[in-house]
Amino acid sequence: MTDSSNDVARTSSNFTLPVRVYIEDTDAGGIIFHAKYLHYMERARTEWVRSRGVGLRSGLGDNISYVVQKINIHYAAPGYLDDELLVTADLVGAGRVWMEFDQRVSRKGDGRELSRANVRVACVALDSGRPRRLPDDLSELLKQQLAAKTS
Repeated sequence: MTDSSNDVARTSSNFTLPVRVYIEDTDAGGIIFHAKYLHYMERARTEWVRSRGVGLRSGLGDNISYVVQKINIHYAAPGYLDDELLVTADLVGAGRVWMEFDQRVSRKGDGRELSRANVRVACVALDSGRPRRLPDDLSELLKQQLAAKTS
């Protein structure tokens, strides 16, 4: 599990979420199980959106959900039980129905990168699973964040 305290950092489109590695995150040898990195990244993306004032729960009532459409992940080094990690989410692109993030998981103590990924998240209709436009508030936020990166 993660410790997602309010001790988060963000600058323009970049966001950092601190995470502690618990025993439930590891295999029998105390090494982070590979799929847990996806959980950490999911939480960082969700907190990135939430920290900018967009609630995802309200979308459920509007038949909106979000799914990972594409992910490219590289595991660079192992993480261990009790490590303190920093998980980043950096918006790098957006379209009518998708948003794309570069993400990194690194060890807080030595800065060692453990994993990095490029993740594309699509907006879908909850009832059908078919692509749909991003909500206007989120679409506008993404445009603003990307414009701020280029200025």
